[in-house]
Amino acid sequence: MPEVLSDAQIASYEDNGYLMLERHLSPAIVADIRSEIARFEQEARGMTVSNDRLDLEDTHTAEQPRLRRIKLPHKISEMMRDLMYSDEILAPARDLIGPDLRLHTSKLNMKSAGYGAAVEWHQDYAFYPHTNDDILAIGVIIDDMESENGPLMVYPGSHKGPVFDHHVDGVFAGAFVPEEVGLDPADAVELKGPAGSISIHHGRIAHGSALNTSDRSRRILFYEMMAADAFPIMGSMTKWDGIEDYDSRMLCGTPTLTPRLKDIPIRIPQPQPDVPISIYEIQKGLKTRAFDTVK
Repeated sequence: MPEVLSDAQIASYEDNGYLMLERHLSPAIVADIRSEIARFEQEARGMTVSNDRLDLEDTHTAEQPRLRRIKLPHKISEMMRDLMYSDEILAPARDLIGPDLRLHTSKLNMKSAGYGAAVEWHQDYAFYPHTNDDILAIGVIIDDMESENGPLMVYPGSHKGPVFDHHVDGVFAGAFVPEEVGLDPADAVELKGPAGSISIHHGRIAHGSALNTSDRSRRILFYEMMAADAFPIMGSMTKWDGIEDYDSRMLCGTPTLTPRLKDIPIRIPQPQPDVPISIYEIQKGLKTRAFDTVK
């Protein structure tokens, strides 16, 4: 029996590749996340380049710190690590892809008021193909998301289609232009909702987000995870330091040494560009962009 999702919600996810659960988290949890963000913004003061904790906006200065991503927040914030293991996050994931879940990664994307960077259209699965696609991302919405502040957008049902070519001139660029692969921009759906809501999107769904053109922040904390029997394909960007490390990323349930194979399309994200491993830097290899880069 499902823990928190209705049969209708599960069916909708299977058909469309995404769900929105409004006001899923308490205001107290949202306030705690905002406090943690403020701590990392203070840490960015004086920084001149990104590091293994904080990814800086191109417009960042040491005097006026501007973050576009907090990297692996579950490793540097006890509060965000505890939330990752909570039933608020894991119960809906278990309802969708089963009881045995493994963490792929975490990140907190910052679209601050007036300059928050766009993320071009892509599929997560293009970055990390696995033996099956029981892979999803849960997004914790920290600020009210409306059209003006760059909400996540998806193409419903695209998780059932091809893995699009994310290469430019033979080098992985981490994105594609919808019109060039037969997608109509009018079909994209904005995943809007109040702070405390969560979004869930399938690893193969086409998604992206525009610049934040508002006077309000749009910050979202992502926990990306997969069924424990989904194993990375050679050439994937998934971190692999051996089975002991891989099993240490179990979020709940039991690990396995038996990958489950599914007949699904796969592209390998190689060769990689000679840039820092960041979607923002990788996507600079695009020649044509769907979103403006400057407000």
